[in-house]
Amino acid sequence: MLDRIAGLVGVDPGSPLLAQALTHRSYSNEVAATPHYQRLEFLGDAVLGLCATELLYGRYPGADEGTLSRHRAQLVNTEALAAWGRGVLLGDALRLGRGADSAAFRQGSSVLSDAVEALVAVAYLERGLEGARRFCQLLLDPALDALEEGGALDPKSALQELVQNRGGATPRYEVRDSGGPAHDPWFLVSVQIDGRPAAEGRGRSKRLAERAAAAAALRDLQVGSGAPKAPSEPPP
Repeated sequence: MLDRIAGLVGVDPGSPLLAQALTHRSYSNEVAATPHYQRLEFLGDAVLGLCATELLYGRYPGADEGTLSRHRAQLVNTEALAAWGRGVLLGDALRLGRGADSAAFRQGSSVLSDAVEALVAVAYLERGLEGARRFCQLLLDPALDALEEGGALDPKSALQELVQNRGGATPRYEVRDSGGPAHDPWFLVSVQIDGRPAAEGRGRSKRLAERAAAAAALRDLQVGSGAPKAPSEPPP
């Protein structure tokens, strides 16, 4: 379990910071001199907010401040973070005091969301801002996918509407590359407009990579440039 959580965060399973991020205050109260995750949670909250803001700002250039703020709140709220934690069985990895060690407590939204924020801090402190961005992308993709599936955010539809309004054909998407371990795959997709490469994007699924490519193409079109943007490096 610890190895899997470490792999998701991108740090060594033996990291003292990782152990701290998985330690609840109730455990520290019973085992003297064992640091708990509250300080890490404080830092992780700020880092997660920055990474979520960057992601939304870059991916949805047509959205105004109010829209971006609402969607950021949907991505990083307690229930969204806890849902991710439940999905990766984070509760099973937590160190709890005897008085708090119950299935219900381990799966509590507040406990899980706090631990997730602490893990973000670990990624930041051990791997720097780029490491934190990678983990936050992994963390936020499911919630972002849900927003897009619900129609709240849909760069592919926005790109198609913009291109067709200008007299162009429907954009086409092509998978150019893929890789990564089974638990953290990535795909590189290019989008073509009128037969010419317009942009590229990466994502943890083909669908997310297509949306990232569409968002990049939207940015280019809105600033009057058709040159494709180079995608960020894939996770190691």
